[in-house]
Amino acid sequence: MKRNRAMLLAFTLPGTILFLGMFVYPLIRTVFMSFFSIMEITDPVSRWHFNGLGNYRSLFSASLFRQSIWNLLKIWTLGGLITLTISLLLAVILSSGIRGKSFFQAAIYLPNVISAVAMATMWIQYVFNPSYGFLTHFFRAVGLKQLAELQWLDGEHKFWALLLSYCFGMIGHHMLIWISGIERIGREYYEAACIDGAGRREQFFHITLPLLRGILKTNIVMWSISISGFFVWSQLFSPLTPDTSTVVPMVYLYVKLFGAESVDAISRDAGSGAAIGIILSLFVLFVFQLTNRLLKDDDLEY
Repeated sequence: MKRNRAMLLAFTLPGTILFLGMFVYPLIRTVFMSFFSIMEITDPVSRWHFNGLGNYRSLFSASLFRQSIWNLLKIWTLGGLITLTISLLLAVILSSGIRGKSFFQAAIYLPNVISAVAMATMWIQYVFNPSYGFLTHFFRAVGLKQLAELQWLDGEHKFWALLLSYCFGMIGHHMLIWISGIERIGREYYEAACIDGAGRREQFFHITLPLLRGILKTNIVMWSISISGFFVWSQLFSPLTPDTSTVVPMVYLYVKLFGAESVDAISRDAGSGAAIGIILSLFVLFVFQLTNRLLKDDDLEY
């Protein structure tokens, strides 16, 4: 028995130490940092000055940070509806027994394999470009001159261009999660529904959707986590300074930590940067708790 305990300790101790050092300690340190005024993230604790909730108050009093929160919520709601709806539709189609399922799955998932920098650059240079972009040529070819002259990358439309391109890249990821749930549903449910005269529409709303409640929770949480870390796409669509139409909290966090030539940004404010990280973590935790309360699947079984 003692030998077994020693073996268990020998195998679990390295992973435990790594987990404590890489995850638990940085989390605790970030929480403490959010209540202190700190200039550099590498400053020793002796140079920290207690600030209480001052970092949080200064953040929510800054117009650019409030705009970044609003942009994040728009991406989460509008982008979530677009991405999860289209990905569910594609998952249902691919799970219906069509030919070439593996090919279509790989093709739709392909944008997730390409780096975010390459994807965003492709959209900016070859899709939204007003001179030779795909949308410009497409709308001209079909005779929609007004849409062909639309400036997708100006201040008025840049957010929608960012949202469209990001959702396009995320559909394949969530589609595979939907497919994993659909394939777990027993075929006997659909066979019984067919015997009772239920069509495809009735089967989808009364069998597929209710039994995908747990997968829906997973998709919502995964979408929330990816959105809370939204950074690269925003930076590439506004590379020089934080644009109010595309700025998100992670960009504002970057500005706080490393500084920027912006009136609204305080150079080298690691305490406020830590506070932003805590706010984003609380946002994901809130979404997780809310989905668990609203989407209960205890009364469902496969």
